[in-house]
Amino acid sequence: MSTSNATSSPTLSSSHRSFSSLLVLCLIAPLTLISVGLFALAGNGLSSRLELASPWKLRVGFVGSKATAALSALRPNDSYPAMESPWPTSYSEENQVAFGPPNEAENETLTEKPEPDEPAAIKEPVRVVKRLERLEAGLSRARSAIREAALVRNLTSVHADADYVPRGPIYRNANAFHRSYLEMERLFKIFVYQEGEPPMFHDGPCKSIYSTEGRFIHEMERGHNQYRTMDPDEALVYFLPFSVVMLVQYLYEPGSHETHAIGRAVVDYVDVIAAKHPFWNRSLGADHFMLSCHDWGPRASSYVPHLFNKSIRVLCNANTSEGFDPCKDASLPEINLKTGEISGLLGGPSPSRRSILAFFAGRLHGHIRHLLLQEWKDKEDPDVRVYDELPRRASYESMLRQSRYCLCPSGYEVASPRVVEAIYAECVPVLISDGYVLPFSDVLNWKAFSVQVQVRDIPNIKKILMGISQSQYLRMQRRVKQVQRHFAANGPPRRYDVFHMTVHSIWLRRLNIRIADST
Repeated sequence: MSTSNATSSPTLSSSHRSFSSLLVLCLIAPLTLISVGLFALAGNGLSSRLELASPWKLRVGFVGSKATAALSALRPNDSYPAMESPWPTSYSEENQVAFGPPNEAENETLTEKPEPDEPAAIKEPVRVVKRLERLEAGLSRARSAIREAALVRNLTSVHADADYVPRGPIYRNANAFHRSYLEMERLFKIFVYQEGEPPMFHDGPCKSIYSTEGRFIHEMERGHNQYRTMDPDEALVYFLPFSVVMLVQYLYEPGSHETHAIGRAVVDYVDVIAAKHPFWNRSLGADHFMLSCHDWGPRASSYVPHLFNKSIRVLCNANTSEGFDPCKDASLPEINLKTGEISGLLGGPSPSRRSILAFFAGRLHGHIRHLLLQEWKDKEDPDVRVYDELPRRASYESMLRQSRYCLCPSGYEVASPRVVEAIYAECVPVLISDGYVLPFSDVLNWKAFSVQVQVRDIPNIKKILMGISQSQYLRMQRRVKQVQRHFAANGPPRRYDVFHMTVHSIWLRRLNIRIADST
């Protein structure tokens, strides 16, 4: 009996263990399968969310190596040195990251649809594409179109245009400029802040050497301007409509050499629009612009560091030695409308009727003019006529029209109305300056229709001009006539005239940056 019990005990024990193992297996296997399924589902959901959050990244400021893509397309042989981004480190590309437009940015919303085998219970988040992102997407397409157009090296644009087709060597790249101009007409919108009261805001002189400033302000205030928008969310740039000329007239005490009152007015104005609107703080002023033809335009902007360092400053006094940055600032031509009248300014006799080789008349005003007058005023050379005061009964305008070359030396500041006066009179400009960024030089090839003389070569002016062949002079003179349309002041403005070319300079600077909404 005892022997029988002893032999059967291991069998029973083995049966119990087998049954227990089977029971454990039956319980654990389903749990394992359920766990694996849940993990897979969780993994699919996590993967989808990470994919949706893929970095469409735009940054406030200049965009890496593509910072000046639009500008470099239009001025491939630019003589200006490559400039680093002016943004401080805290606003650099590495630190300022925000979501930007996807490839199909024109869609109102973006939703990732689940795959057919994906559980319907997992819903993907929806990202609403904001207005700013759609605007930036449009600018991105415009940049690509301009870069593509720049690859065409023809002297004539291939784009159709009923009014004017850019052609010839007066342009750095006629096709790229034309494509850029057409994109500007299609996309560019400017919001003018309404804060401030005339005459220091929303007003400016429309005659004298400051006329370019006043005429631009008046045109932007006009209700039917094609670029102006009343909706700030549609705008690509924002105009600060203060007139430095009027600020000087009403706030400057003559003889005091004190500009703090002017500076305080600019500071207060920026403070007001920054507190009332979100746009200045969003970009730290990078998509805002001011415009001034007064010598003190750069000084007035210096009271607001972001205005000086980040905003687009459209200045007649485009002097690189005074902080003018051609990558973000634009040069404005100085036009002296003595009476405000804009008709009858263009034209002159044929080259065969121009008996004077070179002409200048102007008072002592800065060291370059001092050198010019010192060298040539008393020589009484019949070919090079240089006066500090014109002889009696001599007409300044008629002297311009009798001359083949018109000398355009800088005064105390680099800009001079004589450049545009020469172009209007179809007289080839002779540019004598240091540090002057010429108007519209992103687009125009000034070497094709002007002569540039170094200050040290003032004694050799006659030799330099006499060394230019007759055929070369005739080519330059024809190009001066062609380029007139870009400096003509019209009322109302006409396509490709000085107003539209100024807007185009601002458009190019806006193409150089990408703005992101941090909200």
